[in-house]
Amino acid sequence: MKTFIGIDIGSLATKIALISDGKLIDHRTERSTYDFKRIGHNLFNDLLKKNNLNKDKVFLMSTGYGRNTIDIADDRVTEITAHAKGTQYFFPDVHSVIDIGGQDSKAIVISKKTGNVVDFQMNDKCAAGTGRFLEVMAHALEVPIDQFGDLALKSNKSASISSTCTVFAESEVISLFARGASKEEIASGIHRSIARRVAGMAKRIGVGPKLVFCGGVAKNPAVKKYLEEELGYEVETPEFPQLTGAIGAALIAQEHNSN
Repeated sequence: MKTFIGIDIGSLATKIALISDGKLIDHRTERSTYDFKRIGHNLFNDLLKKNNLNKDKVFLMSTGYGRNTIDIADDRVTEITAHAKGTQYFFPDVHSVIDIGGQDSKAIVISKKTGNVVDFQMNDKCAAGTGRFLEVMAHALEVPIDQFGDLALKSNKSASISSTCTVFAESEVISLFARGASKEEIASGIHRSIARRVAGMAKRIGVGPKLVFCGGVAKNPAVKKYLEEELGYEVETPEFPQLTGAIGAALIAQEHNSN
């Protein structure tokens, strides 16, 4: 029986997942850098070596922003389909998905009857509402990105961030800081602006419970909390929120090869 590997090549991170008999066996995540192909090949070869697998015994499905850069992939699938399938691995009764990655954010509605995608919307034209926006803002405040969400939650007050453009928002953040706003207040305002923007997009296509929040930004506790406040209900996060695309791609490969 073949083993199935899904690789999700995002703008900021590349994720790879090994599936056997429908179960997650192994996974890796690495910064994408500018060389999608090299990072993808390295992760794939490392996974094969670690699990003592030969390439001819493996089916590789690619997805994500750079899915067409991996010339060793046996097939490709859109990230919308992959994330829908991957979230169902963790939550079989999922109805909606919000995925916030490095370059874009997505809202997906899944049919409760078929498990297929029935509607989606994507913001891929502007960095606001993405992981890259958070990175730029964290850098402006000189805060490590992995501490940014916790910093935001320390404040009971949120500074108002009105700009929806990353460049202008960065200038606004610096101006707020110069006027005496605390880092905590500004961080809270930044996270609320992302949650408000993404929740608005999601509401337009009719998302609802049970909603799963995935992507690298799902590891940020402030974005999750503010999303729940904007939507008015609890939001679930998978054990490995960055892996849903890669897991979904591998599961789709398994389905296609079992028919």
